[in-house]
Order: sequence, then structure tokens, then C-alpha cells
Amino acid sequence: MTTTPAPHGGAEGPGQEPHWSHHPALPGVIARLAAAPPLVDATETRRLRAALASVARGERLVLQAGDCAESLAECDPDRAAHRVAVLVALGDHLQRGSGREVVRIGRMAGQFAKPRSRPTERVGGRELPAFRGHMVNSEEATPTARRPDPRRMLRAYDASAHVFHALREQRHPHTGVDGPWASHEALIRDYEAALVRSTPGTGPPLLTSTHLPWVGERTRGPGSPHVALLASVANPVACKIGPTATPDDVLLLCRVLDPDRTPGRLTLIVRMGRARIARTLPPLVAAVRRAGHPVVWLCDPMHGNTVRAAGGRKTRYLPDLIAEAAAFRTVLDRQGQHAGGVHLEVAADEVTECVGGPVHREDQLGERYTTLCDPRLNPEQARRLLNTWA
Repeated sequence: MTTTPAPHGGAEGPGQEPHWSHHPALPGVIARLAAAPPLVDATETRRLRAALASVARGERLVLQAGDCAESLAECDPDRAAHRVAVLVALGDHLQRGSGREVVRIGRMAGQFAKPRSRPTERVGGRELPAFRGHMVNSEEATPTARRPDPRRMLRAYDASAHVFHALREQRHPHTGVDGPWASHEALIRDYEAALVRSTPGTGPPLLTSTHLPWVGERTRGPGSPHVALLASVANPVACKIGPTATPDDVLLLCRVLDPDRTPGRLTLIVRMGRARIARTLPPLVAAVRRAGHPVVWLCDPMHGNTVRAAGGRKTRYLPDLIAEAAAFRTVLDRQGQHAGGVHLEVAADEVTECVGGPVHREDQLGERYTTLCDPRLNPEQARRLLNTWA
């Protein structure tokens, strides 16, 4: 095995807003989004918050899973239904193995934008704007396709609506499924702010783009407008916590995002890497416990374990992911806290992007490597990881 660590930008990385403020279509796009029907409603977000409160009490687990970056081409009714069915089936697998009810949350119905550590990338010998997700630009390696286009936000909204329909079909009472719910990184503020809606009475407004928005590791820093947006809405919210986070960083996020210490309001998604988690996570858990914030703790074993294989492709090794998840549980258990579940990047198909399980060697990665961004587990690899959790 010949690997090198893949680059990672920290919480103070480059600004993540697309350079489209002067695009002539932007005002019209924002106006159309502001007038569009909400994709979620307050009843749904209250139900999810209640479910997450039960996780915070140690009664349930969370499975949050889906694509690294959604594709607009994967949101037609049949593909959307297939992706949701895989999420539900993985939740069933974890529920059977753990003996606990599982709250199923998809990385879907809006996961169309990605933060990047550099504004450009080298493709085929030339420097191009980085691919930022289908909400922003195209993965096609031409200068025109890589130019940020705000009109893509309308396509992302329409595609999200199709996926929400598939999610609600699975939530029909006869299925007995809790959820499934939607989540995405609230990265593109032009999109998110346009979908904030007031609620009856004097309560905070609702972010109607998703049930559970999260702030990423690159945008969680002090004074972050992304954090400020999530602090202002009624949804349950989440934040990624990486290896550079200090106890003071995490406590500040807790105070801003969960000032009233409300169970189910705040989820912390830990992404440390197997080599760091045993050392860096304990003081964070201890600080949050002492401060009395009833957060949900989730393990993201994906993002801290990305490497480049000998052929240059980014990949992840299943044993590394399993090791980080096990270390996460050990840290939480030793401090008397509930290890609330896992956050995974999983494809709905049998891709060959991570090594382990049915993908035995690095030289198999090219067989079905179709991700738009980072490497995903296939469903069989995800089941193997969930087996060790259960």
C-alpha cells in the first residue's frame, strides 16, 4: 500500500462563497427562491428534533448517510427512490444489530455544494476553478463549465424537491420508519437565506431547505456567517468538529447554537482521523459535559482518513474508518456519554472508491469510481462498518 494524506483545509480556510455576486441572473434567482414553496415544514423539523432529543438521552442511534456530493442526474424519481431505499435498509441493518431504534437522516435533497481547500485545481495539465458541486458549477473540465452560475441554485431546488418526495414516500405510516429525514451542509448562503421562512407567532424562522442543516469544519470559525445563520433558525442544527478544534472553540459553538441547552437542538459530528481521535476528542467531550449541553455526538470516520492511493485517486481504507468509530465509542463510553451514531458517505450502488471488504486492493479502485468529489463506501462496506458499531 502506497498512500499519501489528501490535503485538508482547516476551519480558517478560504472563503467558500462562489464568485457570482456580479452575475446578472443572481437577483432574479434569489427572488424566485424566496417565493418558492418551502421544502420542509415546522412539523417535520419538530419531529426530527424530538427524535434527536431521544438520541441525546441515550435511547436511540442516528445513521446519517448519503453521497459526498449529490448529482443532479441522480434525482429523477427512480434514482431518488433507490437512494432513499438504501438509506432505510442501512438503518434497518443498524437497528437489528444494535437493538436500538435508529433515526435515519440522509445526506441528500440539497447536498449539492462542497467546500474546497483551494479555489483552483489542476486538471489535465491546466489550472481550472475547483469543482464546487452542482449547485455552483459543473465537474466538466472546461473553463466555461467551471464558471460559477447562480442559476444552478434553481436546478438544485427542483432536484431537492424530487428527493423530498421520495423521502416522504418512505415515511408513510405503513412503513413504520422513523424519518427518513434530509440534511446537507448549509454552505451557499445565497441559497439558504432565500429559503428562510417566518413562522407563526414570535418564534425564530425556519430554514426550509432541509430538516437538519450543518456547518462544516471549514466554516465553523469565530464570526462565521454560516454559524450565525444556523443560530437564527428553529431547525435542529449540526456542526462538524475536526482535529484543530479546542474545548473553547466547541463551547463557543454550543453557546451560539444551543444557548438554551435544548435536547435535540445541536448535533456535533466528530471528524478527527483514526490517529488523532483518542488524543483530541476526550477534552472536548469533557468540556461539553461539564457545561451541560445535551448534544448528540456523531462519528464521521470518513473525512479524517482520506489518502491518495498510488495511482493518484483519493481513497479511504475501511479498517481506518472502523478503527476511528471504535475509538469514538470508547471515548464517549469512558466519559459516561452516549455515542449517538455515525455519519457516512455512502453510494447507493456498488462503487469501488474505498478499499476494504469486497474491494480488496487499490488497483480495483478504477473499476467503478464515479464520485463527484470524495470516495464513498458502497452499501456492503457500510454494512461491515455498521456491524462493528452494533
